[in-house]
Amino acid sequence: MLVPLSWRSRFHRHRWRLQLKVAWTYHTGDVADGSKTKVKSAFEVTPIVVDGTMYFSTPFNRVVALDPRSGAKRWIFDPKIDLTLFYGDGLINRGVATWLDSRAGHQRRIFIATLDSRLIALDAANGKPCADFGKDGQVDLTSGVDGIAEASPGEYHMTSPPAVIGEVVVVGSSINDNSRAKMPSGRVRAFDARSGKLRWSWDPIAPDLNAGAANAWSILSVDPQRGLVFIPTGCTSPDYYGALRPGDNRYANSVVALNGSTGKMAWHFQVVHHDLWDYDVASQPMLVTLKRDGVDVPAVVQGTKMGNLFVFHRETGAPLFPVEERPVPKSDVPGEESWPTQPFPVEIQPLVPQKLTPEDVWGATPEDLKWCKERLSQIRAEGIFTPPSERGSLIIPGNVGGVNWGGVAYDPERGLAIAATNRVPFVVTLVPRDQLKPGDKGPMVEIASMKNTPYTLKREPLMTPRMTLCNPPPWGALSALDLSTGKLRWEVPLGVMPEIAHLPSAARLGSINLGGPITTAGGLVFIGAARDNYLRAFDIDTGKELWKFELPASAQATPMAYEAGGKQYVVIAAGGHGKLGTKLGDSLVAFSLP
Repeated sequence: MLVPLSWRSRFHRHRWRLQLKVAWTYHTGDVADGSKTKVKSAFEVTPIVVDGTMYFSTPFNRVVALDPRSGAKRWIFDPKIDLTLFYGDGLINRGVATWLDSRAGHQRRIFIATLDSRLIALDAANGKPCADFGKDGQVDLTSGVDGIAEASPGEYHMTSPPAVIGEVVVVGSSINDNSRAKMPSGRVRAFDARSGKLRWSWDPIAPDLNAGAANAWSILSVDPQRGLVFIPTGCTSPDYYGALRPGDNRYANSVVALNGSTGKMAWHFQVVHHDLWDYDVASQPMLVTLKRDGVDVPAVVQGTKMGNLFVFHRETGAPLFPVEERPVPKSDVPGEESWPTQPFPVEIQPLVPQKLTPEDVWGATPEDLKWCKERLSQIRAEGIFTPPSERGSLIIPGNVGGVNWGGVAYDPERGLAIAATNRVPFVVTLVPRDQLKPGDKGPMVEIASMKNTPYTLKREPLMTPRMTLCNPPPWGALSALDLSTGKLRWEVPLGVMPEIAHLPSAARLGSINLGGPITTAGGLVFIGAARDNYLRAFDIDTGKELWKFELPASAQATPMAYEAGGKQYVVIAAGGHGKLGTKLGDSLVAFSLP
């Protein structure tokens, strides 16, 4: 199981400030710049360390086992995926999972779910496929998926690690966005960890709904003590037009608790009704213990792209902070019945701004400010949950968040939730299918087909011709929220955008980011994530940046802390992200104390 929220490492601020050094670097060799592939690579993995070995996956889905003290290779398994297919978010794999068989001499297995839709079981000792799992060590994950026959190669794939609970391996799926109305089903399945046989299947899409997806593409969480697996689900297809999928689209855009043995639902909570904004639940449900009136309460903290945090009782799903339904703007698209209300936490402060008014508009120069105000006056801009329109609508926060797949970290001593957030507004326009013009396309404009609907999607950041955003900075931030009060403790800009690094104000503007933080018992927060090439450490009490190190490439990944041979280590993948335009590479870098 991938555990990216490790906090037990004993890095202390007074001990390590000038002593943290590179212990070793491992190069995977797996980089794609798009010259020979349809998509570029992104090194988003968080390794795991178990039984004295580190295991991780590469963008090409190879599994690597290393000595965690030296970085020396122990074995490599290559599933030989087809690198030339169009995988929507790039060549990505976020990690592997592990399981110890209580029988068979306590054999340990490593599981990977691949971009070409296979679940593979490997012998942790040597990297060889486990012959008794599925067929020759693998299971075909396209088998039994509704709508898969209509999918193009690469459209249905896996990017995140499986979750292991008891004796089953649970997998979600990643499905390309906005291709057509009815995409493959986002069915979540559990397979026997020994044999690979299907144990249960759960479909988030109602049988009578003319839609697909609602898939769990991000990282799952498990509570072995309670036998629950927590599923973050995405939106139904297509993302921005819902007239063909009326209703609230229940179980999409939700955190869902399933019984790990049976797949039976224990509870669910929908964070967005009838999603029209690509607000899928992108981050891993975080399992924590909160103090309420002196009593320990098992909780789930769910970060969202909207920048809202929802906190639930882990066993019942009851909100631990009040949630209310508030009216939101109504769609003016013919046939579209947008949901009249959306859920908002009442006592938890949003992590990001959720509106942009003419008074809020920001410009780097007077010319930029004028351009931004004029552009804002041309579109619908009624705050969060403004529906897409033919006129063009401001989506704030944008589809990258708020909080994205990097998720939220937690400091149990201080009761602080730590999250990296984006503040990038987008303009989404529904263009009648026969009215798309050549001038509608541009370097920052995304066009998506949304076949079988009346519209083509046009999506672009609210950005001036000089490539500066129209909302006030920071455009990427690191925040600490007190889970006893629901209030922000501190917030600081995160990273520097390479294009504006020469400006004196660059550090105050922050950077778009993908990747999450970890906290340590010594009061530190480690994070990469920004579009520059740095790994940073912050003081958890104040948000002050204490240390940074320039990596060989950008680090769109969540770091991990571990102990080996009596030393403390922090390791991070530094390989960049093709879609973010950051520096690509193939380095896994480990730091240690002397």
